[in-house]
Amino acid sequence: MSNDMSAPLLLEEEDRVDAANVTSSSSTVAILGSGDFSRSLSMRLVACGYGVAVGSRCVKRIAPGLFLDAVELSSQEAAVAKAKSLVFMALFPEHYPSLLGLRSALAGKILVDVSNAVEMNSNRPSNAEQLAEMFPDSVVVKGFNTISAWTLQTGAQDGSRQVLLCSDSAEAKHEVAQLARRMGFYPVDVGSLCCAQELERKPLHLFPSWRGPVLTTYLLFFFFYCYGFIRGILLPYIAYGQNSFYRLVFDLVNESLPCVALVSLALVYLPGLFAAWLQLWRGTKYQRFPCWLDAWLLRRKQLGLLSFLCAALHGVYSLCLPLRTITQHRLINAAYSQVKAGVEMPWDEQGVWRTDLYVSSGVLGLGILALLAITSLPSVGNILTWREFTFIQSGLGYAALTLSLMHTLVFGWNFAFSSQTYPFYMPPSYMLAVALPCAVLVCRCFLLLPCVSARLARIRRGWESTRKCPVSQHPRVRVDRTGSQV
Repeated sequence: MSNDMSAPLLLEEEDRVDAANVTSSSSTVAILGSGDFSRSLSMRLVACGYGVAVGSRCVKRIAPGLFLDAVELSSQEAAVAKAKSLVFMALFPEHYPSLLGLRSALAGKILVDVSNAVEMNSNRPSNAEQLAEMFPDSVVVKGFNTISAWTLQTGAQDGSRQVLLCSDSAEAKHEVAQLARRMGFYPVDVGSLCCAQELERKPLHLFPSWRGPVLTTYLLFFFFYCYGFIRGILLPYIAYGQNSFYRLVFDLVNESLPCVALVSLALVYLPGLFAAWLQLWRGTKYQRFPCWLDAWLLRRKQLGLLSFLCAALHGVYSLCLPLRTITQHRLINAAYSQVKAGVEMPWDEQGVWRTDLYVSSGVLGLGILALLAITSLPSVGNILTWREFTFIQSGLGYAALTLSLMHTLVFGWNFAFSSQTYPFYMPPSYMLAVALPCAVLVCRCFLLLPCVSARLARIRRGWESTRKCPVSQHPRVRVDRTGSQV
């Protein structure tokens, strides 16, 4: 790791002017604390040409070789004295009071607080605000708390590149931002020190944008699984004594996954249709959508990826069907029945077409879903133009929904018209799953009508209906060949 850290990172254009001054020996940064974050931060700073002084309450307990040789290990007082202006507080907030004896030594210096909150809902002031109260003669900057020690060691290109900063001093934020740029990060100013509490809570959030989509997917799977269990296992067992509880592990899961994938994919495109019809009804695009619709629109990517996950699992489960013991027994029984009946080569033309059609449409739909999932990655989506991204996510997305719906309908074929398909007056699960996708595709077809699509395009280009904007909008002006207006 030390060999990787030996060369300084590339400088940003605005920092090259002061490169000679920054890399001088007088530009020493102090780090109070000798934990993992302190070690990783010192490695990164040394790689960028800074002098680093690490202050510890007990220097003797630091194992030899833990820090680079270029790092000066000393007491907290000596480390603060060697710092030019920046002091990183790389210790837990409960140890801040132990530094009150250094109040005079820290006066006029910039204290960078890298701590995080312990609990989400706390009425106490943020750690940075408490630090500012303890050291009123110093300037506190909140930052680097969302950067992990591993990211600091491996380099900014292998992790998050954003460093969120907040402070009441613009000059202090500018100095810390320069340091962040030299380390290969992108500093982002989020405001004054009152925003520190939100920054400290950020690392405590666990997939905040995935909670709604994951809960929706789980509830859909729970519904289809329970519905299939009641219809295909529990009621036949109660009514006829038919024991088919073995289907709980494989068959029922494989029947529920495609239903969840289809409904989830329909939920990806349903909020866009709501937004379009809402704009048509309002006659303007300048009126905000309801909060629930805004939140739904922001979760479409997560719903699409979960839909792809369910579809991929369904494909894997289907490929494993021939490996099951019950499938092998069924094949043997079918072959024995044909031999006993004297049938040499049975041929079911309708069954062959049905199988090939629904397998082919399913494979194509899964392939397009995989393309949608790949383009959802930031590294892939960033190299696409807006038109290319829209074509893939919208145009091909509706193609994937259509193919997936065809896969389900062809699988059902004419079963929907047979009375045997409705035991206990309950339709199959796939018939419930196709209702929402069919509604989405029908609404989409209405939006493609020339009279509707033209009006929607005008609204999205800024046109408003007369009931929203009675003033004449953009009167047409004809220009003759000489350039004068007519």
